[in-house]
Amino acid sequence: MPFSNTLSYTDSVHCFRSGQPFNTEAVVATTDRTGPGQPVSFSVEERDNALILSRELKPADQVFGMGQSMGGLNKRGRRFSTWCSDDPSHTPEKESLYGSHPFLIVDGEDTFGLFIDYPGEMFFDIGYTQPDLLEIRIPSLDVDLYEFTANDKKAIVRDFRKLIGKPYVPPRWGFGYQQCRWSYPDAQRIDEIVAGFRDNDIPCDTVYMDIDYMVDFKDFSIDEHKFPRFESWVQDKRAQGIRLIPIIDAGVRIEEGYDVYEEGLEKGYFCKDEQGELFRAAVWPGLCAFPDFLKPETRQWWGHQYKTLTDLGIEGFWNDMNEPALFYSPAGLSKAIDTVSAARDKNIGIYEFFGLKDSILNMANSREDYRSFYHEPEPGVRVNHEQVHNLYGTNMTRAAYEGFEQIDPDKRFLMFSRASSVGAHRYGGIWFGDNHSWWEHLKLNMQILPGANFCGFLYSGSDIGGFGANASAELVVRWTQLGVFSPLMRNHAAMGTRDQEPFAFDSHSMSIMREHIKLRYRMIPYLYSEYMKAVDTGDALFYPLAFEYDDDRSRKVEDQLLVGSSLMNAPVYEQNARGRYVFLPEDMLLWKVRHHDATDAQILKKGDHFLELPLEEMPVFIRKGCMLPLTEATSWVDERQPEILEVLVNLDQGACYELIYDDGISQDWQKGIYDSLLLAVNRVDGELIATAEVTRGQVPWSTINFKIYQQNGSVVEKSVLL
Repeated sequence: MPFSNTLSYTDSVHCFRSGQPFNTEAVVATTDRTGPGQPVSFSVEERDNALILSRELKPADQVFGMGQSMGGLNKRGRRFSTWCSDDPSHTPEKESLYGSHPFLIVDGEDTFGLFIDYPGEMFFDIGYTQPDLLEIRIPSLDVDLYEFTANDKKAIVRDFRKLIGKPYVPPRWGFGYQQCRWSYPDAQRIDEIVAGFRDNDIPCDTVYMDIDYMVDFKDFSIDEHKFPRFESWVQDKRAQGIRLIPIIDAGVRIEEGYDVYEEGLEKGYFCKDEQGELFRAAVWPGLCAFPDFLKPETRQWWGHQYKTLTDLGIEGFWNDMNEPALFYSPAGLSKAIDTVSAARDKNIGIYEFFGLKDSILNMANSREDYRSFYHEPEPGVRVNHEQVHNLYGTNMTRAAYEGFEQIDPDKRFLMFSRASSVGAHRYGGIWFGDNHSWWEHLKLNMQILPGANFCGFLYSGSDIGGFGANASAELVVRWTQLGVFSPLMRNHAAMGTRDQEPFAFDSHSMSIMREHIKLRYRMIPYLYSEYMKAVDTGDALFYPLAFEYDDDRSRKVEDQLLVGSSLMNAPVYEQNARGRYVFLPEDMLLWKVRHHDATDAQILKKGDHFLELPLEEMPVFIRKGCMLPLTEATSWVDERQPEILEVLVNLDQGACYELIYDDGISQDWQKGIYDSLLLAVNRVDGELIATAEVTRGQVPWSTINFKIYQQNGSVVEKSVLL
């Protein structure tokens, strides 16, 4: 079909517009260049008031992306839908999770990328129905399609990221270890948790406050009986190196005298039903009103509410239940009650019983309820929620971000969200929702990271140990080892499950987690530096091996990731495994990190290896010609600034690394203000020369100790004073 408008952003990025799409504001790049008339990588047809995109999949084609979604790194052979879903049971058949990220890359003889800018539900069949066919159904004629035709997968990621804007940057303390639980009931329990970390010498930077801190689960309220003298208590925790992070939910309790509800109602900030009356549905507080975050005035009002808590010393938040989650509506509850009542005193059969059960279970997050309320993004314009469902969580996080800009424009606040869509990465990070303490979800955590990164969500991660169900010590240990590499490193568990803090387990397991969390703190200079480079360049932090190496073997690897420019990660993700097979696409330095901080490093040759990895050991792989800078572990990120930087080097002909550093809390990075340390090792006339040069600003380290591993197995140590 012909497109009403086609634009070119670069020679390899083109937009094809059909109809009059809703402006999601996902794309921030601008252009006035006329583009080609039709896409070249896929065909488009109009069918039953929908657009159908299709493309033949050749036998060797692989499909990457789809953001936060089920499945492996290669998404071929699956179906997906884009619908931000409050569904904690992430079982293999699920087609949507909490985020809607319709960006994919088809990699084969003809490599291309595709982003569909549409805020409602779409359906992706990636070789599921027909193994040789990619088919996408968009139930609308109003949509923007973006085609990326660079023949290099990394270039496609960069082109996409340039289109949608730079990611959110957290404060550096947001790279520290974080502890959360739904059911820390009061300040006394949180004090005990903090003492557990400090008394057991386990680093930690934040402890979270779930819905328990509120009065009757009302946003921006504090229960003074359970959390007395809140402001001074927050200050006391900061003195111990702990920042407290409260949850903020989307639903606002309907209650006379509750100022947030009454002001929102008076000023028309809440979503309305078809008759123009207040839309009501239940979440934690019971019946709630839902802010219309698509309306700019609502976002400004909501963003200002965070000041209630920032004025008391709070420096970070997590937005939750913002798909939005709906437990039930009055209409849905009445219908379910009628169904149950009609079944009383009847001899119902199996199918009637199934219907009875479904009448209760299907009350939550009912599509009928989502279709029953509206947004007013601008005066005189009404949009049904179902058409823009995936934008709700994004605009809640945007409201917070814009509020922080007003509260303290030069300060970075911690912010991440459960629900998201493309564009939300500019306002905060995401965590991957309410997972379970299942080994399958440990592996899924690893496999989600690249797709989320491609869409700009660099600050992301899963709940370490799993949120639902009971975690074994072994599972939490192995998950912690994976979490060491993830920017958001948060352990989180649900009410009713066993305690999941590192010190809640046996002393041996705790000691392993202690040392690996300390390793995380030692690695923060590298992780933070790579994060800031990825913000600037548009790269991902996590890539499948196939994005860097062209060999067929690398294309088959589903359980290893590149982490920044220097590292590869290959976690153990199976119960009772005391080793695993690893494929090395090049010679790599394997550093086995053991508990009690013992180290064992050696050069391994390219190829397949079986590694013995007892529970105490986690592998860190350093690529050829690359470096890993490490600092001293501290009890919290800004406890003190160590003066010594240790650098592990996998020497090829030479090796170099640029370490980026800044103050970690201000917005100066947006002005191009940062520090740079250039590290290098070269062989000159048969002698190894190590150098460290401050090329920009100043850095806090005064001594750089290089530990250089050569291909012949020898190890050379060099020190440089700055």
